[in-house]
Amino acid sequence: MEFIQEVTSLYAERGSWFLELIGAHIALSLTAIVCAGVIGLLLGIWISIHRKAAGSVLTAANILYTIPSISLLGMLIPFLGIGNPTAVVALTLYGIMPMVRNTYAGITGVSPEVISAAEGMGSTQAQIMLKIRLPLAMGVITAGIRNMVVMTISTAAIASFIGAGGLGVAIYRGITIYDTAMTFSGSLLIAVIAILSDFLLGIVERRIKKRLHLG
Repeated sequence: MEFIQEVTSLYAERGSWFLELIGAHIALSLTAIVCAGVIGLLLGIWISIHRKAAGSVLTAANILYTIPSISLLGMLIPFLGIGNPTAVVALTLYGIMPMVRNTYAGITGVSPEVISAAEGMGSTQAQIMLKIRLPLAMGVITAGIRNMVVMTISTAAIASFIGAGGLGVAIYRGITIYDTAMTFSGSLLIAVIAILSDFLLGIVERRIKKRLHLG
């Protein structure tokens, strides 16, 4: 109970500082999410068209995904230095994997009968991709986005160790000065943002799947 009071007091006394960290954390995460989303989507579309390259691309993305976050940040520092740019690159590389995988799975999972019917009606491959494959794959793609968003928000906490902003600053500072309340406060806010994002994206995902089912 005493610890909870300590955390509550910390939020009350340093509210503006925590709000600033929340803003920086969201900005950092959102930048990486947009970059990973666009790159992963385009790459997923590309390998769904060029199937022979799918294995190599997915393997490379999987290798990047399995590298520990702190190790990846350390490997990027000699090339990009410290700060937000390095963190954005690292988070983007992590986020590409779920986007590529789900985009590829969603597109290739579209029923061949549907594609054959569209081709029989004279649709071009571009029209089939934009009007049939992608819309029908959106449920799977949204699940990839959901996974990527939560992972990016959580992993962004590590970015403070290389001088980037965000709520990881509170965690890092709490560790260095042995302030468990500050460490907990930063961790709790990250968890809340991740859970809220997952909840909202879950609603979007369910609505998309319901619409596809009804369609």
